[in-house]
Amino acid sequence: MKALCVAIVCLVPSAWAAGPPRVYAIRDARVVTVSGPVIERGTVVLREGLIEAVGEKTPIPPEAWVIEGQGLTVYPGLIDALSSLGIPEAAPTPAPTRTSARTVPAQPSQPPAQVQTPETRPAEGPEDRPSNTSWLRAADLISPADRRLETARSLGFTAAVTFPQRGIFAGQGAVIALAGERPGQMVISAPAGLFLTLSTAGFTSFPGSLMGVLAYIRQVYLDAEHYRLAKEFYARHPNGSQRPAYDRALEGVLEAPRVLLPASRAVEIDRMLRFAAELKLNAVLYGAHEAHRVAALLKKSGVPVLISLRWPERSRDADPDQVDSLRVLEFRERAPTTPAVLAKQGVPFAFYTEGITSAREFIRAVRRALEAGLTPEAALRAFTLSAAEIYGVADRLGSIEKGKIANLIVTDGELFQEKTRVKYVFIDGLKYEPLPEPPEETSRPEPSWEVTR
Repeated sequence: MKALCVAIVCLVPSAWAAGPPRVYAIRDARVVTVSGPVIERGTVVLREGLIEAVGEKTPIPPEAWVIEGQGLTVYPGLIDALSSLGIPEAAPTPAPTRTSARTVPAQPSQPPAQVQTPETRPAEGPEDRPSNTSWLRAADLISPADRRLETARSLGFTAAVTFPQRGIFAGQGAVIALAGERPGQMVISAPAGLFLTLSTAGFTSFPGSLMGVLAYIRQVYLDAEHYRLAKEFYARHPNGSQRPAYDRALEGVLEAPRVLLPASRAVEIDRMLRFAAELKLNAVLYGAHEAHRVAALLKKSGVPVLISLRWPERSRDADPDQVDSLRVLEFRERAPTTPAVLAKQGVPFAFYTEGITSAREFIRAVRRALEAGLTPEAALRAFTLSAAEIYGVADRLGSIEKGKIANLIVTDGELFQEKTRVKYVFIDGLKYEPLPEPPEETSRPEPSWEVTR
């Protein structure tokens, strides 16, 4: 019996190991650092969640778990620049009615609403305002059990910027790693910014129109500035002064390092740039499908943009007899040219997937931008270092450099090619293997009938 137990231990040592190895070396691989030149035959060493070394003649520690990299390419892990990943989804909401919330047309589509719990549901109180949950923190809502995390990893994403997305002032975002045993382990940086939408409250409530929403946002920022001045005055002169009432909605507005504003059409982009300048906001625009028409204006403003990979297209439910206007057809046709135009103009931009879950759909969306003139190098930068720069985390994410977080992907070919597959994903130095891509759905063949007698 004793010999049998020894034999079992010898056969399955991994079952008794303390955990996965924390030192990896990817040897003799092509390394695309993004921040520097490509290393055609290099080695990357990962230790305890960080990049320890990268180079052509990097020594391999004797304790490292070695991955042979011949024929493989190492890239920085991709970053989804706007998502709700990690925040549990709510059940499907009913269709809008006359008194329920609706969304202003032409606004970038919104990801699914989040679960409303006693902690996240807008509370009643004098400090609360309609559609304002600016105090909500994505970092407090993260769930490692979100199944979408594994799907995103399979696409090559290792980090994402995730936000609550219900209401006008939806809440504070966080830069998160797409893996972790506990929520706190996943948070890389918070708050990442305040997410705003232009959702209206219906005809019978305020704000019930686009003009009303903009006026409401303006008033909230004016209130926040007054609140800030009152707090500063009280901090300097507490004796004999009435203390300002604590307002969690305005606290959330003031603490945001940046504000995300929706703008897809050129006229919306122009409006939001002027709006941000008026309120002195550190703005980031999202949607941006028609940014190619106002690239010079964006360049002058210095405002970065997040481009949705959900390119505009005709709805499958559209009336087949309906004839689309030339303006609509042009909007759909030219939207994928936006990344190339912005790259040429030097406008900082990043991509977000807006719920794309299929590797095929993801690659096709990226390739539409490539076919419209975007270089693969610029596309990779938009998914990595540019996204990190926009959110102020380029000192730890976005490129393969010593000391940065060990978020990498290893592929068997050039990224963004249809036949290329992600072999390994490293997040905080731990290795994950992507899910296999399910076979592509094909249309069911029409049944054939044979008359028999």
